[in-house]
Amino acid sequence: MSKVALVTGGTRGIGAAICLGLKNAGFTVVANYAGNDEKANLFKEENGIAVYKWDVSDPEACAEGIKKIEADIGPVEVLVNNAGITRDGMFHKMDYDQWRAVLSTNLDSMFTMTRPVIDGMRERGYGRIINISSINGQKGQMGQANYSAAKAGVIGFTKGLAQEGARKGITVNCICPGYINTEMVGAMPEKVLDSIVAQIPVGRLGEPSEIGDMVAYLADEKAGFITGAIMTVNGGQYLANG
Repeated sequence: MSKVALVTGGTRGIGAAICLGLKNAGFTVVANYAGNDEKANLFKEENGIAVYKWDVSDPEACAEGIKKIEADIGPVEVLVNNAGITRDGMFHKMDYDQWRAVLSTNLDSMFTMTRPVIDGMRERGYGRIINISSINGQKGQMGQANYSAAKAGVIGFTKGLAQEGARKGITVNCICPGYINTEMVGAMPEKVLDSIVAQIPVGRLGEPSEIGDMVAYLADEKAGFITGAIMTVNGGQYLANG
C-alpha cells in the first residue's frame, strides 16, 4: 500500500503542484485547504486527490483533521507544511493583527500540524517532514518583516527537529522557493515582474512543478540520508549556505 502524504495549502499554486508531484511519484495524497471550497472541490474532481478543510493555525482543528484522515485513509507518513499567507506592509505601519495572522499560519502551523503526526512516525520508525519556507526567509524582504520572520523560523524549526528525528527514521527538510510562476506572481504588474526576472540568473521564474519534484524526491525512501537540509530553489537569485 502506498504511503499517505498530507500537504497543507494543497489545492492551489505551489501546494497543488506538490500534490501532483507526490501523486505521480506513487503516494496516496491528501490536500488540506482553508477557504475556497469551489476551487478545492474542482481540484479534487480533476485530480482524484482527497481534500479536507481546516485552519492550520488552530491546534484543535489540526488534531481533529489529521485524526479523520488517518481513520479514513491511513497513517500520515509524509507531511508537507506548505500553507502560508501574506499580510504585507511596512513595519512602521503594520498592526499586530497583520503580524499575528502571518506568524500563526506560517510558523505556528509547524507545531500544530507536526505535533499530531510525530508520535506515530516515531513509533513506526519512519517519516518524512518537508517544510516550505521562502527566499525571503533567507534574505529578508522590505514590507514583509512578518513573513520573513515566520519563514526564517521555519528554517530553524527544520534544523532543530531534524536532529530529534534522525535516529527514529524521520527526516526533516526545508525548501526555500524563489519567485515561482503561480497565479499570484503572474498577477503582478508587468514592470514589477520584469524587474524580478532581471534579478534571477537563470532568466526566468521557477515552475510550480519544480518545487513539486523536489518535494517528491525528499519524500522518497531513497532520500533517507538527507535531513536538516535547506534547499534553495530560486534560479540562483540568492545563494546561501543553508
